[in-house]
Amino acid sequence: MHIEKKLEALGLTLPPPPPRGGLYKSCKLFGTNLAYVSGCGCIIDGPVAGKLGIDFTLEEGQEHAKNAMLNVLSVLKAEIGDLDRVKSCVKILVFVASADDFYDQPAVANGATKLLGELFGEEIGIPSRSAVGMNVLPGNLPVEIEAMFELCD
Repeated sequence: MHIEKKLEALGLTLPPPPPRGGLYKSCKLFGTNLAYVSGCGCIIDGPVAGKLGIDFTLEEGQEHAKNAMLNVLSVLKAEIGDLDRVKSCVKILVFVASADDFYDQPAVANGATKLLGELFGEEIGIPSRSAVGMNVLPGNLPVEIEAMFELCD
């Protein structure tokens, strides 16, 4: 099944690629068939601001991570034209704006990783990853994700 059909089966659609927040490329192709997607926030349907452990629950954080990954995939698709070109989801880095006593950043990141697994399957879709707590993120976002993908020829 094609990735777009899998998104549809999950009741999801890719949002338009989010606007850049500065002077950088949203997606950079490099090496042999590698794509790096700059950090994408979790805004899809209107403003989202705050921290995990204060303003948002773990479950809400997982939803924010899923939304950030949808933005990542939207940026990737805009660059490469077709998400079926993804050979491997190599690595993601998940930034979580966190209260001082919130320690579940990896569980928040599961919202993004689960989506990749559902779309691409475990072998291709489950990346290596890091999940880190931050004092603040740009625009007071709760979650931001950057990613690296290997592409088919």
